[in-house]
Amino acid sequence: MMTMWWPCLVLALLSGLETSGFPRSPLRLLGKRSLPEGVVDGIEVYSTKISCKVTSRFAHNVVTTRAVNRADTAKEVSFDVELPKTAFITNFTLTIDGVTYPGNVKEKEVAQKQYEKAVSQGKTAGLVKASGRKLEKFTVSVNVAAGSKVTFELTYEELLKRNKGKYEMYLKVQPKQLVRHFEIDAHIFEPQGISMLDAEASFITNDLLGSALTKSFSGKKGHVSFKPSLDQQRSCPTCTDSVLNGDFTIVYDVNRESPGNVQIVNGYFVHFFAPQGLPVVPKNIVFVIDVSGSMSGRKIQQTREALLKILDDMKEDDYLNFILFSTDVTTWKDHLVQATPANLEEARTFVKSIRDQSMTNINDGLLRGIEMLNKAREDHMVPERSTSIIIMLTDGDANTGESRPEKIQENVRNAIGGKFPLYNLGFGNNLNYNFLETLALENHGLARRIYEDSDANLQLQGFYEEVANPLLTNVEVEYPENAILDLTRNSYPHFYDGSEIVVAGRLVDRNMDNFKADVKGHGALNDLTFTEEVDMKEMDAALKEQGYIFGDYIERLWAYLTIEQLLEKRKNAHGDEKENITAEALELSLKYHFVTPLTSMVVTKPEDNEDQTSIADKPGEEAISESKSMAYLTSYQSRQTPYYYVDGDPHFIIQVPGKNDTICFNIDEKPGTVLRLIQDPVSGITVTGQIIGDKGSNASSRTGKTYFGKLGISNAWMDFRVEVTTEKIILGNGAALSTFSWLDTVTVTQTGLSVTINRKKNVVVSFGDGISFVIILHQVWKKHPVHQDFLGFYVVDSHRMSAQTHGLLGQFFQPFDFEVFDLRPGSDPLKPDATMTVKRHRLTVTRGSQKDYRKDASVGTKVNCWFVHNNGEGLIDGVHTDYIISSLF
Repeated sequence: MMTMWWPCLVLALLSGLETSGFPRSPLRLLGKRSLPEGVVDGIEVYSTKISCKVTSRFAHNVVTTRAVNRADTAKEVSFDVELPKTAFITNFTLTIDGVTYPGNVKEKEVAQKQYEKAVSQGKTAGLVKASGRKLEKFTVSVNVAAGSKVTFELTYEELLKRNKGKYEMYLKVQPKQLVRHFEIDAHIFEPQGISMLDAEASFITNDLLGSALTKSFSGKKGHVSFKPSLDQQRSCPTCTDSVLNGDFTIVYDVNRESPGNVQIVNGYFVHFFAPQGLPVVPKNIVFVIDVSGSMSGRKIQQTREALLKILDDMKEDDYLNFILFSTDVTTWKDHLVQATPANLEEARTFVKSIRDQSMTNINDGLLRGIEMLNKAREDHMVPERSTSIIIMLTDGDANTGESRPEKIQENVRNAIGGKFPLYNLGFGNNLNYNFLETLALENHGLARRIYEDSDANLQLQGFYEEVANPLLTNVEVEYPENAILDLTRNSYPHFYDGSEIVVAGRLVDRNMDNFKADVKGHGALNDLTFTEEVDMKEMDAALKEQGYIFGDYIERLWAYLTIEQLLEKRKNAHGDEKENITAEALELSLKYHFVTPLTSMVVTKPEDNEDQTSIADKPGEEAISESKSMAYLTSYQSRQTPYYYVDGDPHFIIQVPGKNDTICFNIDEKPGTVLRLIQDPVSGITVTGQIIGDKGSNASSRTGKTYFGKLGISNAWMDFRVEVTTEKIILGNGAALSTFSWLDTVTVTQTGLSVTINRKKNVVVSFGDGISFVIILHQVWKKHPVHQDFLGFYVVDSHRMSAQTHGLLGQFFQPFDFEVFDLRPGSDPLKPDATMTVKRHRLTVTRGSQKDYRKDASVGTKVNCWFVHNNGEGLIDGVHTDYIISSLF
């Protein structure tokens, strides 16, 4: 399997393809197969090609994978591509033995009905999608008869955004097998001329890369080709596993002899604007920081680290302040202060002292920051030619003070009054991202999710760098009156250094001789107007490079940009306005065959002589909060039911779907520690566990065995919780409590909930159809000198939990991949070591076993697993201490 990502190509193609049929033993993972080279579980992927044409920043990408079933029986083959969230799929075809089955883009409601019909007839159907940090996944599976060939071809398009002075195409490359014909082929055509082009790979030596990679550019054309031979793909001269495992990156930029560039083709135009050499406009910036209790630990530490780095990058002409909000609001200074060396040193001391506190008062924190910026302007405390920016960082929902989202939006909108932008950074998953995004868009800013990973501080710094150097404010792009139609957005509060403004539209008169564009803005020293004039005959002559250009690319670029902006505008619209925007975006999506949040691609394919339907959808940042999308997401799962549990010392066991293999790890913490096991902001479900030790162990000791002695399951939307200890079970509905003992056999039900206590065995907690947990009671001899009773926690069904689920167990509910190789003797002769690649980490793991006690709490069933050392380091997101919380609920 191979994963890649670029923002041009930006994709992750699992080119090794998932196959079902043969279980994979550890030896098979090591490549010791009896089948011919390049064949895995009977399937040979003999060709993978990614073709990318970039014309004027608009990327047209085609991913083609060809495979043949070498086995004697039919095999299921899955084609997986990860593509950027900003891309739209435009086409998909499946060809089996020369017969092509196309994908058709339809209105989402129509696709939904077709999907439901297929399900009602008992046919395999599914919406195949998932959303990650920068990528979303397209997946489709098909049965391939013995000896048959299959070709998958996916096309998608995207407008590349300029960031920090360059366009970047980044690939994450992870093939699961050697591929006879593997090729990445990128052609770039830029009418302005290419100023630089480079490519590099982290997973291969420069000498070897040089022989597999070619890159060149001259004038308007650039080309990158990566075509490693079978021998170049090997991790060693005699190995059958692939060395292609890491990052492959292409970066380029264009010549900027003039600030703007206009291109016109077939009656449509695009205008790129990115001036250089202008002085930076001083900025007045207020950071509004959430310091509520949920920010404790790693989050607050990463926030401090990022703010300290940001202070190092402040310019002396800037003004700043910090506002912290929890239950109350505190400020560093009563007013904005200039970023002098002395003030910055004082600010560093303040940042280092930031600590988490209690609740989340977003409303008062933002209003204090807005008031401070407004007052600074009114009292002439900041330079006349400066710009104001407010950046808020929060990891949760408002839960004290004014906590109604719509009221907070109204308050903030009225206070800002359109005078400056608000940027919202949402930390982690447990927040209402739609609210943060709406709040930002209403105030000329944007929202960005900061992912709870080890690089969260770098994500924060990276965002600041994007807005750190404004060159122009109040930018207006103007064209001749009555000369254009259907113009995309042409007004911007800021132009930031290293970025680019893109405007597109349609000409009223295709036969006009000249075209003029004016860009007006306020600079650091004066007001500026940039004029761009185009001679249409010269333009026609310049754009005849048909070998590189796909003919209607500017029209498609215009459609792409229009749909993107309509969808953004739709988020803040209501009533008739929202209906009109939706209708316009839907019409364009269908006309240009784009898979957008309003459309779906229906793929009909052969399956046992019957049609089988899959639906490819485009997930949004919060798409899975809609029950329809959530049903789509979960309905096309592997036939194998994965399992997740934690039992014993406490050992976490993760059975990985599609791998027929299991990963395990231990958490070594002192008694009394409470861990967050599962947290799903969409379903409202949270599961936590408190650790106990052996008899005589104390809270300061990590020696001896540890177990879970207390577990808590809650559902915020039902106002329900259950606390299970080794002695009793307490059910809470609001303020009402019911207490049971392990000697009871009882079932408690209400709408959407069932709790069953099986005497001295287990407790089963189910939320509707699709979420079910089992808590096992382990009883030991009461007079045992060391051990005491403890609990085991098992996830029986999680398929209705959302893609935002996280926690020590919950993070593994979403698909992830790993590879194990280099089996070797370990310190224990019976437990060999190996190397595992997972989540961009390379780990030493040990083959061992744990027990599954679901069927028999006394004996258990042996489960072989790869043990990840050091508290799951490298496997879990972040570090294990990120999951320590203060109490069970």
